[in-house]
Amino acid sequence: MSRLLLTLMAGWLSVSTVLAQSGSSAMQTGSTATQSGSLKGFGSDASAQQSLEARFDGYLDASRLGERLKIMSARPHHVGSPGGKAVAEYIYDQYKRFGFEVRIDTFYVLFPTPKVRELEMTGPTQYKALLKEPALKEDATSGQSDEQLPTYNAWSADGDVSGELVFVNYGLPSDYEQLARRGIDVKGKIVIAKYGRSWRGIKPKVAQEHGAIGCIIYSDPKDDGYYEGDVYPKGAFKNEYGVQRGSVMDMPIYPGDPLTPGIGATKDAPRIDRKDAINLLKIPVLPISYHDAEPLLKSLEGPVAPEDWRGALPFTYHIGPGKTKVHLKLEFNWDIKPIYDVIATVPGKDFPDQWVIRGNHHDAWVNGAGDPLSGQAAMLEEAHAVGELLKTGWKPRRTLVYCSWDGEEPALLGSTEWVEQNAATLQQHAVAYINSDGNGRGFLNAEGSHAFEPFLEQVARDVTDPETGISVLERRWAREIINATGDKAKELLNKKSFSIGALGSGSDYSPFIQHIGVPSIDLGYGGEDPGGEYHSIYDSYDDYVRFKDPGFVYGVVLAKTAGRTMLRLADADLLPFDYPSLAKNIKTYSTEVNALLDQERESTALQNKLIKGGYYHLAADPKTPIAAPDPKDEVPYLNFAPLQNAVVGLEKSSTHLNDLLSKRLPSGDTLQQLNTGLYQAEQQLLSTQGLPRRGWYKHSIYAPGFYTGYGVKTLPGIREAIEQRYWKEAQDQIDLDASILNHFSQYLDKLGSTAYPQQ
Repeated sequence: MSRLLLTLMAGWLSVSTVLAQSGSSAMQTGSTATQSGSLKGFGSDASAQQSLEARFDGYLDASRLGERLKIMSARPHHVGSPGGKAVAEYIYDQYKRFGFEVRIDTFYVLFPTPKVRELEMTGPTQYKALLKEPALKEDATSGQSDEQLPTYNAWSADGDVSGELVFVNYGLPSDYEQLARRGIDVKGKIVIAKYGRSWRGIKPKVAQEHGAIGCIIYSDPKDDGYYEGDVYPKGAFKNEYGVQRGSVMDMPIYPGDPLTPGIGATKDAPRIDRKDAINLLKIPVLPISYHDAEPLLKSLEGPVAPEDWRGALPFTYHIGPGKTKVHLKLEFNWDIKPIYDVIATVPGKDFPDQWVIRGNHHDAWVNGAGDPLSGQAAMLEEAHAVGELLKTGWKPRRTLVYCSWDGEEPALLGSTEWVEQNAATLQQHAVAYINSDGNGRGFLNAEGSHAFEPFLEQVARDVTDPETGISVLERRWAREIINATGDKAKELLNKKSFSIGALGSGSDYSPFIQHIGVPSIDLGYGGEDPGGEYHSIYDSYDDYVRFKDPGFVYGVVLAKTAGRTMLRLADADLLPFDYPSLAKNIKTYSTEVNALLDQERESTALQNKLIKGGYYHLAADPKTPIAAPDPKDEVPYLNFAPLQNAVVGLEKSSTHLNDLLSKRLPSGDTLQQLNTGLYQAEQQLLSTQGLPRRGWYKHSIYAPGFYTGYGVKTLPGIREAIEQRYWKEAQDQIDLDASILNHFSQYLDKLGSTAYPQQ
């Protein structure tokens, strides 16, 4: 079985051949659905739509996409730079050429850039960090030092600090628990953490919570360097001088301009004082290369790091503290800068007040060929094909809105300010938001509102993977089987549905879905292209054409995937929302949080038993003692019945609505009202007060984790209260989410009875 599926991955066999040889009766999604001609939202005959999409595909050109990528990545174009404005103007001109109505919406946001960056080891030996990435002859744009942002973390605090150095692994809360058991306190010290296992902003956030006075972050070659493969320019992995720039704003509190929380950052918007912005750090933070990290880590003494903390640098990893002391000095220009959102529209002929919105950002930390311009170039090629369709006389039934965002890298600035400025209008008119970002070679990644799951399965079914000749759906499905083991692999072989991931944060969909409840989708390809260039000066056209997507074929595939998504949502008779799919996923999340409480209860009981019996003491090495963890309070009973009952009610209401929708379509104003009700349904899942301690995030089902950043937490109010052992809050959130789901069920019932009054 494994050999057959590996052969599939190489593109030598089709899925149907593999399944025939394996004797499996697993799904034949692609051939069956295509032969029937069915498309969700288009009734029994979708031939006209499929013909339109075939013409759309014919207008896409990989070489033209690559040329746009080369033009846009020719110079650095970060927020507030001349290159940034030039890229926005180039994109504006492209949309104009395509026949779109275009404007630039300008906002004025805080954006820090470094004035002083100093890092030196002052004991037991001297070392002054280089803090610089060298130009390479193999990379034509790597030498543009006059325009490049230096290596830094945006939203670090200004600071001039000296102290003992402590290695904190990935800098997660669990790592600090390990330190505490070894009697190591980081209060008053400077910590050094590895990139990875969480969003970078979590590392200084947790360090600050534990009293550290500064934070250094580096990429270990075991995670991102020579341990994985050849380094740039020979290979795609991070070389010893490469540095990952990036934001360390506490975006799980709120993204966007920190001085205008909740409102658009127009020129005259009221602004809070920077010291009152609760999502800004109070300690200095600096990213460095593993070249600069090596002498710091090598000098550390103290306990040997646990096995799973150790990286690939050629010495024994110690934790510290001890004689190793460092001096970190950072100072920033805290300037208000303009950002330029390019907004292009094609008015709908039938339902101009229903908007299907597409977005990808255009700003980068440096040249940004991979992140974000590979996605931006694909979106422009997609828009080009839409423009060609317009020339033939076709017009979308609903309005298409293409948005090229500025300021995503520092804090989702352009999208967040635009959404905050237009929140009420968007909640009235936005059917969906379709996002992409950087793109590469490999497999489809699709995340989003789960009511779109069956719809996206059909989209993926109808796009061909250029490396294997099978659908991107089948190829993704095959990888899931390859990566599974045992019973899970058997389950996947018999799986008859397509699953999408839940949305956390990390790109421009966040304000749409998590702040105002617009149904959202995030699309992209990758998995075969290492990310060693990420946020460095080597994220260049030269790197991209060698290692990311030679020939730009996956840029075209992204344009086909997002293009079909846009065209089908624009022209569907009935918008293809499937709320039983959402209910199924919410039921899963409900089961998970209930199980999480049981796991916490069992682990607490076991840990306390081991502590009481002295097992931690008996198992410890007397030469390197590790203290037992502190006993935990018993886990109380929580009443999940309201949530479980609400989920059952949602299953019934969503299934009943789907049954009504499958019988016949209403006509005229009733159909338009039904479609409006379908796309506004997601808004019913918003909580008026938002999540505890971060009210900007209002979606009760999806949010970025408070200590994961990009990573999603589903039923976040309940899940995180259990994880943090806030028992009263957990029960309150259970009751609140149950109330929201009951309201959502009533909304779906009313939607069905209004559209089908006799049923």
